Amino acid sequence: MVIEPKQTTLAYRCPHCGAGVMSAVGIFALGGDMLKLKCTCGKSELTAVLQKDGKVRLTVPCILCATPHNYTLSSSVFFGKELFALPCPYTDFNVALTGDANAVKAELARTELALLDLLEESGIKSLDPLHEEGEETLSDPQIREIVMFVVQDLDAEGKIFCKCAPEENGRQYDAEILEEGIRVSCRKCAASRLIPTDSRLGAHAFLNADALYLE
Repeated sequence: MVIEPKQTTLAYRCPHCGAGVMSAVGIFALGGDMLKLKCTCGKSELTAVLQKDGKVRLTVPCILCATPHNYTLSSSVFFGKELFALPCPYTDFNVALTGDANAVKAELARTELALLDLLEESGIKSLDPLHEEGEETLSDPQIREIVMFVVQDLDAEGKIFCKCAPEENGRQYDAEILEEGIRVSCRKCAASRLIPTDSRLGAHAFLNADALYLE
């Protein structure tokens, strides 16, 4: 009997040129050194490492945030799902995909349309300014206002979740404005999350967030 090696298709969207980057990934390829999936523009790369416990650790560039996000998946999820999406933790916008090649291609196309709509709504014509460090992107007060508005709205609707028991009453959250973003924290369990405010596009995407989870 011939045993077929595990294989999946891995993809992400480059935050600099906006192109979808996709490649087949086998378990044997992950068994060695760090696997790097690079965009042809040369400005971004996704890395994947198969850990000793069998889990796959991914570092994914985010098209909405200035810094990449880290994810850890079981090998059964990474190789066994027809389609598995990894969202930006602040906006729920899918930034990486794994699964069947056709399903991944279809989801890349869907997220491209969603991204174009978001760019149009935000009045942004290029992705480059979103990931360049500079006074204009880091100190725009409108970005902080958008994020703070959403945080207050989620708090009022009881959609901020922390380590406190769900049935516990009187949970209170603080929102602290920092240079790199807004840190939301629970006064009781001290769980917190930093929401970056260095991307105008990310702030507009955060408008569609339906919940905020503190760690």
